[in-house]
Amino acid sequence: MTEILHFGIGNFHRAHQAWYTHHANLAAGEDWSITGVSLRSPAMRDTLNPQGFDYTLAIRDAAGETLDRISVLDDILFADPNDTTAQEAVLNAAIKADIITLTVTEKGYHLGPDGQLDLDHAAIRADLAGTPTTVYSYLFHALQKRDAPVTIISCDNLSANGDSLSTALDRFAGAMGKKNWPETSFPNTMVDRITPATTDALRNHVANKDMRCASPVETETFCEWVIEDRFVTPRPAWDKVGAQIVTDATPYELRKLRLLNGAHSALAYAGTLAGFEYVHQAIAEPELRALVNGIFDEASATLPSGIETENFRAALLDRFANPALKHRLRQIAMDGTLKLPVRLLGTIEAHDGRAPWCRKAVEAWMDFAISETWAGSVVDDPKSADIKAACTGETPKADLAKLIGYTG
Repeated sequence: MTEILHFGIGNFHRAHQAWYTHHANLAAGEDWSITGVSLRSPAMRDTLNPQGFDYTLAIRDAAGETLDRISVLDDILFADPNDTTAQEAVLNAAIKADIITLTVTEKGYHLGPDGQLDLDHAAIRADLAGTPTTVYSYLFHALQKRDAPVTIISCDNLSANGDSLSTALDRFAGAMGKKNWPETSFPNTMVDRITPATTDALRNHVANKDMRCASPVETETFCEWVIEDRFVTPRPAWDKVGAQIVTDATPYELRKLRLLNGAHSALAYAGTLAGFEYVHQAIAEPELRALVNGIFDEASATLPSGIETENFRAALLDRFANPALKHRLRQIAMDGTLKLPVRLLGTIEAHDGRAPWCRKAVEAWMDFAISETWAGSVVDDPKSADIKAACTGETPKADLAKLIGYTG
């Protein structure tokens, strides 16, 4: 059995990379398995263990539903910060894995405004002091002990995610004062599949179908994965089930971040302020649809020549309007201080500030933050305390702009 170790065993991974690996095994007659790692909680391990770590993926669109039993996870480890035995199990798994993948979300990388690893972050300071807290500690110590090459693949929405991870890990190694690693590669990737949070309604629906009902996942039919061909190890036959292995993932990444993710963030804030709960409701409102199309226009003009956008845009509108996928706007709205710089500010900067639709989306985030704060809610964001201070100060919008590096 050939092993992948995956950090961040959440819904997106189980709808995307795990789905690809499961179906690649079926297509190529291989036996790749995935050991998952949770850095936060044992809940997923405890939920899936009784059903052998199999789970049900509900693939839904306007035409109907497919229930897919995914059988590729062989174990889930909890990196308990208070249990050295648990930490050692994760480290040993990282030493033995052929491929290591990550979906730890943007905030799991602990990057500062300059895009570099924030060595002053409390979690990174804990790592450096000897208490494994983030993925960097496990990767660093595993690489120090490995002999065999390893391919490490970030599957998060970061610009040049593989390069960003490699640079951050090098900075971590520099702070540790040593680096003795085998051949290691960090391919850049682009990942795309809309995946809402699991609901009780989904659990009950799957149970009624007599499927694996513990922690099912809901997703759309559309699925895309673009990976740079920088492997230094064998890999699953992901390309046999739709993944694209390319020389340069940058154009695909920019198209996705600036069109899909940029429009998603705009809908999240403007749609919530307009009183909507789900993406499909917001995109049906003419003014919000015009906002999305305006962002599409501005973002498309910034992409490298030759990258297709017309069909991509049409597909996005259909995906946003999918009534079978109840994707909550507030799920998308979290972590705005991390998301907006890569989703919207890049487009604005490429237009030398003359991007009124993207600027309108940034204004919607500011209005959302102010509205939430004055309603007594804590904005779901790693800079929530700074957001509250800005929103209750004398110049809230100017102070919010500073948090994301927006010149206004």
